[in-house]
Amino acid sequence: MFSPYNSSSMKKTPWLRLATAFTSLFVLILVLTSCGNVREMQYMQGQFDTAKLSQVHYTEPVIQKNDPLSITIFSDDPRASAYYNLPPISTVNNTATSPEGGISASSAVGGSMGPSYLVDQDGKIQMPGLGRITVAGLTREQIDSVIVSQLQGKLQNPYVIVRNNSFKVTLVGEVTKPGQFTIPNEKITLLEAIALAGDLTPFARRDNVLVMREINGERSWQRLNLKDPNVIGSPYYFLQPNDLIVVEPNKSKAAASDQVVVRNISLAVSLISVISVIVTLSRTK
Repeated sequence: MFSPYNSSSMKKTPWLRLATAFTSLFVLILVLTSCGNVREMQYMQGQFDTAKLSQVHYTEPVIQKNDPLSITIFSDDPRASAYYNLPPISTVNNTATSPEGGISASSAVGGSMGPSYLVDQDGKIQMPGLGRITVAGLTREQIDSVIVSQLQGKLQNPYVIVRNNSFKVTLVGEVTKPGQFTIPNEKITLLEAIALAGDLTPFARRDNVLVMREINGERSWQRLNLKDPNVIGSPYYFLQPNDLIVVEPNKSKAAASDQVVVRNISLAVSLISVISVIVTLSRTK
């Protein structure tokens, strides 16, 4: 027997199917987009080339012109050692001064002010009792050996501690806390520096991080892909003093800035709501 109710219900079924299909498609798009975003935020994806990475060794940075160095000399006789060390500095109007010639800088390391040597344009420093010593182009360990060799016969069992007070790196762009960071232990990797800056933001391009470096007045740079586990083998993975790290935004940042995504999602949600209301009203009649 023909039923008007059944006929009406049959006419409304396509509306319900359309709303269900549209809702399912929208949810699927959100899920796929979410999964894609998670993968975009992962570091070190894929396999490590262990054979290649086993050959990677850390290279200690060399001292450059204008670097402030902290050098302290010790021996079995503290009084004799004091002759070869910088005297305590005094500060007048935030300017550090010292009676010794060739001493032109002071630095704050670990929150305390201490005397330091500024490497001049000839790559040398002037040390009390030892005169001018070439340090540019040498590592801290090599400077240690040079000074100790000059102290032989002057001090009993001398040893030296050399610190580079200018070991700082700067991070800008899509990091949580951009800024300049002092590295007390004078050794840091790119990922460790990013961690100091609070990690990359969700809008950061992890496959195109720029590291800029200047050595003896010559600038160089390289773009690193942090998604590639073999990035560890790059000579720019271990940072050097005064390196600048620039993190670019991805396409999602531009879309978010234009509010395109937010607007499209709002329109989609509104459309789903309208369809749902129409279907509900149709079924209640």
